[in-house]
Amino acid sequence: MSTTETTGGRRSWLREHSELGVGLLLLVIGLLVLTDALTMDVDITQRGPVGPRTVPIAVGTGLLVVAVLLAVDVLRGGRGEAEGGEDIDLSEPSDWRTVLLLAGVFLAGAVLIGPLGFPLSGALLFWGSAYALGSRRIDRDPLIAAVLSLVTYFVFNNLLGVPLPGGPLMGVL
Repeated sequence: MSTTETTGGRRSWLREHSELGVGLLLLVIGLLVLTDALTMDVDITQRGPVGPRTVPIAVGTGLLVVAVLLAVDVLRGGRGEAEGGEDIDLSEPSDWRTVLLLAGVFLAGAVLIGPLGFPLSGALLFWGSAYALGSRRIDRDPLIAAVLSLVTYFVFNNLLGVPLPGGPLMGVL
């Protein structure tokens, strides 16, 4: 058997069992959630039948169970069926420009949230995402992004009590 046949056979097997990648991702996320939950510092006054560890442990355990069940199903020959309404042409190549633009926008948002605060970095995130996904309405998109970011900031910071960094706008808002 030649190297080309072995590589082609391996690729074919991986293509037919691509759902194992989803199972692996669920397994890794489940392990991360469980590790984080089990190493969480919990004050003795917070202990009880339902403490801060309960939900993360349940979610992490559920992720592990689903990962194992998915892997078993895929290895037994199960395959996910495409939805009837999907209009994706699998013969078309991936749009890597859009993927890279979105990844850059999310990375920039994560880096800028500290120095700029959520209202400004969120507006850049929303506007950049709209641009990456194809919107070119320069007259409308920045305004919508700013309003969406400010509303999100006020809801989380003032109504839900989840403090978000205000940045240079902290004194103004």
